[in-house]
Amino acid sequence: MKLGIILQSNKPEHAWNTFRFGITALKAGHQAEIFLMSEGSELDTIPDSENFDISVKVAEFKELKGEIYACGSCLKIRGKEESGVCPISTMTDLLKMVESSDKVLVFG
Repeated sequence: MKLGIILQSNKPEHAWNTFRFGITALKAGHQAEIFLMSEGSELDTIPDSENFDISVKVAEFKELKGEIYACGSCLKIRGKEESGVCPISTMTDLLKMVESSDKVLVFG
């Protein structure tokens, strides 16, 4: 199954759980893509904490061949030209992800 996952939050627990789910899906043999949108585009600025090792989860997701994309407009609104964790993407790319996914989930 191909899963399209949209992260719209910059809350550490939301990001952590999004990537935990993506990792679980990849380990179960599914495909997973995560699209960072709205506050989720701030993923690279969310600090790790004792409870939420976000950078570790992002790295593990990528190692398992999970794909991550960040909304370019959302980054621009925040004064950023790029994301520190993934390529910049567009609404057209999000639409393609949704159209090609068997299921789409939104976190945040």
